[in-house]
This record gives sequence, structure tokens and C-alpha cells, in this order.
Amino acid sequence: MNAGVIVIVCLLALSILGLPIYLALGIGALIALNYAGMPLIVLPQKLFGGMNSASLLAIPLFILAGNIMSRTITGKLVQVSNALFGRQKGSLAVVTVAASALFGAISGSGVATASAIGGTMIPAMQKDHYPSDFAAAIAGMASCLGPIIPPSITLIVYANCVTDVSVSKLFIGSALPGIILAAALMVYSSIYGKRHDFPSHEKMSGKEVARTFKEGIWALLMPVIILGGIFGGVFTASESAAVAVVYALLISFFIYRDMKLKDLYEVLIDSVLGSTTILMLMGLSKVTSYVVTTSGLPQQVLAFFQKITDSRVVLLLLLNILFLIIGMLMEANAAIVMMTPLLLPLLNAYGISTLTFGIMMSFNLCVGLVTPPVGMCLLMTNQIAKADFSKTLQKALPLILIGIIVLLFITYVPFTTSWLPSLIA
Repeated sequence: MNAGVIVIVCLLALSILGLPIYLALGIGALIALNYAGMPLIVLPQKLFGGMNSASLLAIPLFILAGNIMSRTITGKLVQVSNALFGRQKGSLAVVTVAASALFGAISGSGVATASAIGGTMIPAMQKDHYPSDFAAAIAGMASCLGPIIPPSITLIVYANCVTDVSVSKLFIGSALPGIILAAALMVYSSIYGKRHDFPSHEKMSGKEVARTFKEGIWALLMPVIILGGIFGGVFTASESAAVAVVYALLISFFIYRDMKLKDLYEVLIDSVLGSTTILMLMGLSKVTSYVVTTSGLPQQVLAFFQKITDSRVVLLLLLNILFLIIGMLMEANAAIVMMTPLLLPLLNAYGISTLTFGIMMSFNLCVGLVTPPVGMCLLMTNQIAKADFSKTLQKALPLILIGIIVLLFITYVPFTTSWLPSLIA
């Protein structure tokens, strides 16, 4: 059996048995190295090399900034979103999407977005007599905006697997797809709210709107600083993450004053646990990439796809179907680590941009956050809502369909991912 296949089979089998992804990846790599007769010293060497990257500093820093801000600014973002969209039918669903988009521009994580925004908005929707299953569905799907709208942890992971595309370009390229998805979800929420006669809130006066924006201005400035700094070339993705942490601490302790020193300890512990898992995954990804590449598996995959089709259009469709299935079964970062080295020769042979492919794959796997059996974000929002999961999934299906339609749009209209990077360049 091919050593690369052994890595993939071990990863899937051990993950199904409940082993943490990074351990499953490490054990699979060790078994494959031993099977292929490769020197085992490759494991620690590649493990260190995989984590010894300046761009990976952005991951723990963005996680830390997101954890700090989830305890302080969530309410401010909700208030601002409500001031903008609160007067229409189904306004709380629209506000949930808008707040998730704003929070996603800080945290880069779907799970963090589902917890912070879902934990705030789902009880509010239930209080306004929204069905619990719909509240859980819209909050779950909106949380996908976390890893799609920059900064995105999944895109940082992808950039570390590909050498010819920078994190900053991926962030810039993913901004428009994220905005398109957010707009589509907001339109659906508004139409659904009118059709089911959901309540609307009273229109705020100009003075009330101004006061709301004044109170929330410090929260709104954070994504502006992060994205504006990256887009404007003022600092790199890693530097923007460091700026985000400092800014989050300053406004949490000295401006909003809703965070105490004892809270910081819990935030640091949560951030360390989340960061180390991803960084171990990135280190081990270099081991598996080495095994997969030296085994000749990527060339076999290329030959297989070339037998099926020579059409770039058909290939992109097949890849989307493949990643939709993978996203249902596997955590996004692990899927990126496993599949990227396998598919790179395929991208080169068919002339597919690594920038477009990275955003497409990340978007695809984010849809997996709301599709069973993994569906982590949908499970989390359903638990918050205490709803019947089968009914929540039923309400989520049209939202997932919207996500797939937007995915196909960005797949076959590369302009959506390449325009902003080319404009800024």
C-alpha cells in the first residue's frame, strides 16, 4: 500500500475513533514512515520546521484577540447592527448575520463566532418569539462568516502549506466572497421574516443611532484597524494580530472597563489550548506532506483526474463536491493540511490559481461547520437554543444551499477572489 494512503486512512480511522486530530495525524505519519522504511528522525525535524514560521504567529494572536473581544465587545456589535437593521421584519435574524460578520473580522474563528454572537442573539430571538430551530439555524450559518471574512485562521493554515501565496493576499481575496455570503444571508433573513411575520423593532431616532455608534465606535474600529492595516500594506498579518491583541486589551481594561485582571487568566488558558492544537497540527502537516509527496501519491491523483476529465470546469465541480463531503466528516484545518499537498500538482496541471483555490477550499470547508455529522457550529447554536436538532437542520438546509450557490459563484467567477488583491497590488 502507498505510504501516503496509509497516512490518510490512519487519520480518518483514528479520528472516527475519537482521537484528537493532531494525535491521529502524528500516529498516521509515524506508521507511514515506518512502513516505507524512511528514517524516523524525519518526524521531529519536519515537526519543528512546520512550526518554525513567522506567519504562524498570527494564529495564537488572533485567537487571543478574539477571546478577549468576545467577552467585551459582542454587545456593542449587536447594538450597532440593530441600529442599522432593527426596523425591518425579521430584524434580529438580520442583526445576527451582521454582528457575525463584524465579529468574524476580529476572531477568524467560526466556533468563537457561534459562541459569542449565538450566545447573545439566540436568547434575544427566542424572547421575540422566533422559532428556536430557526434561531439556531441562522446563528449557525452566520458563524461560518468567522473563518471566511478576514482574518481567517483556515487561510493562515492554507498559506503555510503553499509557498507561492501570502496570508495577506488570501485575506484580501476572501473579503468580497465573505461580503457576498453575508449579504445573501441577510436578504434571506429579511424575506423569511416578512413571510412569517416576525416582529420588527421601532425605528431609532437619528440621535439614538448617533449615540449607539458613539458607544460602539471603539469596537467598530478594531476590524477597520486589522483589515485596513493589512489591505493598506501598513503591516503583515502577524503584525496585525499583535496590534489586535494590544488594542483589545486597551479598550477592554481602560475604555469599556468590562474585563478584570482575573478574567485575563481564563482568556489566556483558553487561547493557549486552542493555539497549541493548531500549531501541533501545522508542525505535523510538514511530516505528512513529506510522506505524501515522496510516496508519489499526488502524481497518481493527477493521473486519475486526467483520466476522468480534461475540463477545468468539470474538475472544479468535482473538487467542490469532494470538499463538501470532506467538510461533513473532518475538521477544516486538518482537511487543509491533508489535501493541499495532495492536490498541488493538480492545480498546476490545470492552471488553477492557488489563491482562488485556497479561498474556495476554505469556503467549502466552512460550510462543513453546519453540516452533520461534524457540523460543530450548528451543534453549538442548537445547544444554545435547546432546539430539536432535526428541525434545526431542516431550517438550515436553505441556508446551506445559499452557501453552496455563493461557493459555485466564486469558483467560476475568479474575479471575486482576484479583483481586490490585483487592485491593491
